[in-house]
Amino acid sequence: MAMDNSVTIFTDGSCLGNPGPGGWCAILTEGEHSKELFGGYKLTTNNRMELLAVIEALTALKHPCRVDLWTDSQYVRNAIEKRWIDSWQRNGWKNSEKKPVKNQDLWQRLLPLLATHQVRFHWVRGHSGHRENERCDQLARSAAQKTGLPVDTGYPG
Repeated sequence: MAMDNSVTIFTDGSCLGNPGPGGWCAILTEGEHSKELFGGYKLTTNNRMELLAVIEALTALKHPCRVDLWTDSQYVRNAIEKRWIDSWQRNGWKNSEKKPVKNQDLWQRLLPLLATHQVRFHWVRGHSGHRENERCDQLARSAAQKTGLPVDTGYPG
């Protein structure tokens, strides 16, 4: 997708109830080109959908890229930027309260993607009128409302 190996990605996750039906969306842009990815699950959480949006976006890249990734999820951004994920791994996937880290299956899918791509995380306030974030929110909510959604096999509910 990226000629100069530089891509901008916008992501969002949505849950109708938490837990409840959920959806995720990612918009990948490179120059004049743009691609929208989205999907949903019948029972999941908002944080899982926020995280899955990032995973699906990075998985879609065909070769290593420099990525500016915009998310309205403090959970996702802080886990990377504040290096919570490093502590979780060192502590055998236990959090600071010695409890199992939630969404470990997704964090473990994200790690090799972060090793492949040079990702800079940026935070955007949700529902603030940011065009791409609003589009992601719309598509994620729409995906969560579809019928016949698959089961989120990583969600224990």
